[in-house]
Amino acid sequence: MQDTVAQSVRLRLDIAYDGTDFHGWAAQPGLRTVEGVLTDALSTILRVPVVLTVAGRTDAGVHARGQVAHLDVEASAFQAVPGRSTRTPEEALASRLRGVLAREAGTQGGPRGTSDVAVQKIEQVPGDFDARFSALAREYTYRIATHDFDPLRRHDVLWLPGQRLDVEAMNAAAQQLLGEHNFLSYCRPREGATTIRELQRLEVVPEGGAGEESGILAVHARADAFGHSMVRTLVGTLLRVGNGTRGVDWPRQRLEECNRTGEVVIAPPHPLTLERIIYPRPESFGERARLTRRVRTLNGVGEASERPDWGEGNQARETQGVGEASQARETRGAGEASPARGERPAGEGNNAD
Repeated sequence: MQDTVAQSVRLRLDIAYDGTDFHGWAAQPGLRTVEGVLTDALSTILRVPVVLTVAGRTDAGVHARGQVAHLDVEASAFQAVPGRSTRTPEEALASRLRGVLAREAGTQGGPRGTSDVAVQKIEQVPGDFDARFSALAREYTYRIATHDFDPLRRHDVLWLPGQRLDVEAMNAAAQQLLGEHNFLSYCRPREGATTIRELQRLEVVPEGGAGEESGILAVHARADAFGHSMVRTLVGTLLRVGNGTRGVDWPRQRLEECNRTGEVVIAPPHPLTLERIIYPRPESFGERARLTRRVRTLNGVGEASERPDWGEGNQARETQGVGEASQARETRGAGEASPARGERPAGEGNNAD
């Protein structure tokens, strides 16, 4: 870290990517992943090994508009990036990354000069900033359509042609899940990690807002952290309500059961996008990270732990949701790797989609 590691700086990267051709975020031997591509590119430019810590690992096929990661790099290596140019190290690193990433994407058959991953901003941050543990909340959007199939949106929309979804019922069910609860029924637990989360928003609205005629529904989800496959399980559950298979109170009943022995419906990954990571004011980075690393418990049934005012700066029957009839076993697939390099397996920050 900048404050404790001699002669090093901490950099924040704001990242966007099309997850279609990636096996998730986490680096995996022999597979193309977002972390793997970025780490290779950064190591090539900086000429030193690079370890990334990410705000939220995403599974295979999941996209991101507002992913955040950090890395520590030797100050001398960072200052050397501009060479003889007058650009700042941040500007030079961003520019060189665009070139390296475009060349890598070109080897995958993508359009020339473009890449399916982009580092949109690079900035130096205090040494106590942690992309994962300093975060206050993560926001995701899941897109669904029931009208005619549009091939141009096949990679980021769940198409349910001819189905009628009761949006009012879906939102009524969603409201019953808000707040701080043990979401064991909605996420795959990881050893040493809690499944207690604070779900701050879960809402189904027309994409673009009320009155828009895109024909696409957006499920917006925000929480302080999400458990593994939690967003997609929430969406899959709401779809059961929307199509009339289950009643409005069923999602809440599943929450209260607090187990994964009942019906667990996981929606497909490709319509899911990580939209934004929310952080506190810079002076609160360290304190937020310290608190997040603590494994949270509930102060009794349904009671939430007291939180500071940060401000902003068993074997389960799992089905793959509406549109995918096959039934899946609880096995780890591509993009569902063990904790990535630079990350810790315990604490609330161990989140994923």
